[in-house]
Amino acid sequence: MKLTMHKYRGEDDYWRIREFLRQVFVLNGRRELSWHVAQLDYWRWHLVRNCWEGGGVGDFTYLWETPEGQIAAVMNPEDKREAHLHMHPGLRTAELEGEMLDVAEKRLSLSDPSKERKLRVWADARDDLRQDILIRRGYVKGDYPGHQRRRLLSAPILDAPAPEGYTLRALGDVQELPARSWASWRAFHPDSPDEDYLGWDWYQNVQHAPLYRRDLDVMAVAPNGDVASFCTVWYDDVTRSAYFEPVGTAPEHQRRGLGKAVMCQGLRRLKQMGATLAFVSSYEPPAHALYASVGFTEYDLSEPWIKEF
Repeated sequence: MKLTMHKYRGEDDYWRIREFLRQVFVLNGRRELSWHVAQLDYWRWHLVRNCWEGGGVGDFTYLWETPEGQIAAVMNPEDKREAHLHMHPGLRTAELEGEMLDVAEKRLSLSDPSKERKLRVWADARDDLRQDILIRRGYVKGDYPGHQRRRLLSAPILDAPAPEGYTLRALGDVQELPARSWASWRAFHPDSPDEDYLGWDWYQNVQHAPLYRRDLDVMAVAPNGDVASFCTVWYDDVTRSAYFEPVGTAPEHQRRGLGKAVMCQGLRRLKQMGATLAFVSSYEPPAHALYASVGFTEYDLSEPWIKEF
């Protein structure tokens, strides 16, 4: 079948891609062999809007369609100089894989200041087709694979109360965004000087994402009122599945079971809403241990493959 490639054309394409990812997710047995729809939303409303300097969704997203206009594949980066290939399992071929990599190598291997080009492509550890193609094209497997963890909501949820003096609750209104943003900064930039902190306005972009729900933005609040730990949960009621992103604890509140407490609170809220499956991704041992401790023991392994040009 002859497929046609075109660059992202605007808002209608975005909503078509969201439905495509849902369809592929179900066809793949609700495994993350392509992005969960929540990951697409988080990428657009947080990473692209808040973290990238220059460029938007339309500058880095490509679609392949059948003659009837059905989406067969989508490609985009989560970060600069990388490519995620999302493919309809019934329309996937080695030829399509090769064509997508041709486009990625030409258009997504952005040059850094030294003018060197580099591309990272993600492949499931059991995807022999993609790995064989990557090896033939000169890619080398990199470090820090993503453990795409999942757990059923029918399984028991750990009883993990907050430590004495801490309170578990959902994020409040806009007056609490500065505190929530500061906690995120402390959790993910523990060694950065405070003067590098750029404020809290970015969090309003996150809250504009279609699947965002404030009642699933769970926090542990310290006795002094500081936000100590948090997890944001994205629930897609179409597929009855959810995605945890991000999960973090400020350094001064770590090793008190707070990450476990907020995640278990999120799982209980999801179950009450009718969710049947939840996902979270981990890349390093501390996150592996935390997520496994709350029941995310099954996972698919997504490996980075790197090529320098």
